[in-house]
Amino acid sequence: MTDLSHKPTLTGNLVTLRPPTADDAEAMTAVMADPDVARLTGSVTSSADLGVPPPLERSRDWYGSRGAADDRLDLVVVDKATDRVVGEVVLNSWDPDARSVNFRTMVGPEGRGRGLGTEAARLVLGYAFDQLGMHRVGLEVFDFNPRARHVYEKIGFVHEGTRRHALCFDGEWVDAHDMSILEHEWADHRGDS
Repeated sequence: MTDLSHKPTLTGNLVTLRPPTADDAEAMTAVMADPDVARLTGSVTSSADLGVPPPLERSRDWYGSRGAADDRLDLVVVDKATDRVVGEVVLNSWDPDARSVNFRTMVGPEGRGRGLGTEAARLVLGYAFDQLGMHRVGLEVFDFNPRARHVYEKIGFVHEGTRRHALCFDGEWVDAHDMSILEHEWADHRGDS
């Protein structure tokens, strides 16, 4: 692998992960406007900013340009039951020498509580290790998001450490937990609890 320019479509039982287009901007803007998504991802630092979506035109430009990025992989999460975009998964901060990448995800209200995010994470991790040849996939999860941390642990991520006071939200300090999964752990676990 020389870069992340190939943009696959990955299919599971519940979700399809596919490259985003500018046409996905409206659905993704709605996901980003969800107060839980904004707070739990650390996208905003104040309750006053919750529910404020990014400008639609900026989202169109962003999602329309993801296919040209050769240093990251962005895929939208499509709920197979409704054929609607409910979130995204991203591999970014790629380090080709270390065969390492960061994992980031967000799933809006339409996709929560039904295992869609868990399946999406498993699919993209399988691609990262089995197709891209990654050695390590890391992530960060904020202390006020125990639901996400539970999912990450369930699919094989290991807690590496805590960065204290990594985010200030509404004047309160929030810790961030660094987690990772290594290729041999994925080979043994395959994301199954």
